[in-house]
Amino acid sequence: MVGNALIVFIVLLDGHLHTPMYFFISNLSLVELWYTTVTVPKMLANFLSPQGVISVPNCITQYYFFFSLAATELFILTTMAFDRYAAICNPLHYPLLLSPQTCGTLAGVCWSMGFLCPMFPSFLLAQISFCTPNQINHFFCDADQIFRLSCTDTYAIQAVSYAFSTVIILGALVFTIASYARILATILAMASAAAQRKAFSTCTAHLSVVTIYFGTLIFMYVRPAVKYESDINKIVAIFYSVITPLLNPLIYTLRNKDVKEALKVLSSRIQSKGL
Repeated sequence: MVGNALIVFIVLLDGHLHTPMYFFISNLSLVELWYTTVTVPKMLANFLSPQGVISVPNCITQYYFFFSLAATELFILTTMAFDRYAAICNPLHYPLLLSPQTCGTLAGVCWSMGFLCPMFPSFLLAQISFCTPNQINHFFCDADQIFRLSCTDTYAIQAVSYAFSTVIILGALVFTIASYARILATILAMASAAAQRKAFSTCTAHLSVVTIYFGTLIFMYVRPAVKYESDINKIVAIFYSVITPLLNPLIYTLRNKDVKEALKVLSSRIQSKGL
């Protein structure tokens, strides 16, 4: 959480980072900052309490906000692929393609669509009748666990949820792959090896995050929900809900000279004011 908050703070304060790439990185960090607050506090409370309890309405609410932020992150990562495509494949038109107004609009669409997509599945989940005891083998209210508690047939709801997740995840994946296919073709066509390394280095951080995030989401949600073991689901869920938000600040800062320089400037300002 601290790392993501620091990235948002640095991008806001440092004028050199007011570029499309860092604008979307700060949006990604903001999403992940909220992402962890949806599950981690309740998870820690359940660890400390002998009986972890959550009401059905709160469970559905947690499901909605968790997957709203997951979808928002998915859309932002896809938009970041387009940003890299525009920067590498159309450098002369890059300032026009991704002007501040366009970046703001794209970010607004990502956030709006992210919170809109899980509304209907959440409404369907709220219609389920639950049996007792209502015990879930997970650290947050995931769809497969909610389906397991149902007293009624959930085939139709599962089919709708499966269709939603499949279309959204695979649609974003296809767009991202298409963007990087064009990027790879452009990089391979460059005459200079130094130019190739420089161009590819701007994509490595994003590619790392996309591989981890898309891979875990596809494993979890591009398939029927209740036929798979919960213990495996919990392990995979930890990757995209806890580990990825922790790793992303390191991925985007450790190999990034601009962010490192911004951190040095910010620390020197703090020290000078302290003195």
